[in-house]
Amino acid sequence: MSAKEVFRKSLDEVNSSVKTAATGRFMKSFLAFSGPAYLVSVGYMDPGNWATDIAGGSKFGYQLLWVLLMSNGMALLLQTLASRLGLVTGLDLAQASRKHYPQWLNIPLFILAQIAIIACDLAEVLGFAIGLKLLTGLSLLAGVSFSILDTFLILLLQRYGIRKLEAFILALVAVIGLSFLIELIFSQPNMHEVAIGFLPTSLSPDALLIATGIIGATVMPHNLYLHSALVQTRKINMGNKQHVKTALRFNFLDSFIALNLAFLVNAAILILAASVFFVNGMHEVAEITDAHRLLSSILGNKIAPIIFAVALIASGQSSTITGTLAGQIVMEGYLDLKIKPWKRRLLTRSLAIIPAVFTLLFFGENKLTALLILSQVILSMQLGFAVIPLIHFVSSKNIMKEFAIKLWVKILAWITAGIILFLNIQLVWNTCMSWLSESCQTPMLLLKYFVITLFMAAFFLLIYITIHPFYKKYFQKNVE
Repeated sequence: MSAKEVFRKSLDEVNSSVKTAATGRFMKSFLAFSGPAYLVSVGYMDPGNWATDIAGGSKFGYQLLWVLLMSNGMALLLQTLASRLGLVTGLDLAQASRKHYPQWLNIPLFILAQIAIIACDLAEVLGFAIGLKLLTGLSLLAGVSFSILDTFLILLLQRYGIRKLEAFILALVAVIGLSFLIELIFSQPNMHEVAIGFLPTSLSPDALLIATGIIGATVMPHNLYLHSALVQTRKINMGNKQHVKTALRFNFLDSFIALNLAFLVNAAILILAASVFFVNGMHEVAEITDAHRLLSSILGNKIAPIIFAVALIASGQSSTITGTLAGQIVMEGYLDLKIKPWKRRLLTRSLAIIPAVFTLLFFGENKLTALLILSQVILSMQLGFAVIPLIHFVSSKNIMKEFAIKLWVKILAWITAGIILFLNIQLVWNTCMSWLSESCQTPMLLLKYFVITLFMAAFFLLIYITIHPFYKKYFQKNVE
């Protein structure tokens, strides 16, 4: 890709639309920079998180709380790197990949990022439909179909500017957080056992699947693209190094507060499942609908399930907004293709609805939570394709100049990437071995071999994007 290529501004309709100052009162500066991380944070508490948290809490009690804590640390590090990339270079992660990787790589990276967005959107569709059914009795099939109308909600909100959109999201986040605070008061968890749950322990194969799903639901690839673009909504004087440093500092603070609030929500869901279901011997409560039904009978009040349903709807609606923006960023960044927002949104939402409707029609409602958890595992498996390029970019002094990350941050980032890759490779290996050991008819066996081949192709592509920048740097040195 030519270094002279001119890139359009990321989210150009709201780019540099919020004024900030290089100096001034702390609170005024803090409020000016606050917002992007709250839009990002809703992706960390979407219905996909609910499925993995409920499954983990009911089956393993408080044991996986340390996985949540580790995932939150990973998320904070990676989101901070994504915001740094966007602020310093003026490019989002997709644009940076298009600029610094070979042109042919744009298509597979776009496809993988789009799969991640569809998987995320699937979780939002199902969560919204389940929440509507729990609250109003509307059928899941009708709720899934009705979810396509929220396409127009995001278009309406965008007309009022990024600050109004951030305020709306913050209100939904407050509803979710308050809901689970009330749920925890009702459930009265054992705080000593909660504290023990934050100590790392070894994981069984079943726990590994849930743990990988938790990481996929917490550290989400589309959020890295999203954050690198959202921070560019703040107007920054790039010629003033002090202003850039101020922006980096306040964006870290924004991320720290927002993501820790998301962590508290996720921890509350897992603790709720552990204290209500696990301690009562209900170890297989993986269905969100079952969790809603049992809350009333176990806690002995009718308010808890209503609050649960309201929070689920708020979660689905807030997450769908960030999914829309991420879809725009990925499409424009990788392909330099700009289409009307409502067309892009309808396409993405339709691709998410198809597997939901298929599951409802052919497998029934009892398989929806399994589909939710699968969507989070898919998200986790896409992470490497966003995380590794991000680390390469923010580590490069050629790209970031004096704002390249320090050595200790680089080490932490590669350790994080290593943990993610290790868990994903182990999960894929166990899945493939399980498939091959099963006896099945020829068509299904061929399908399994096809999927395994795709896994292998993705693995080699991941190796390529990992070593390419090192090889390119080595090659340039030898040419010189």
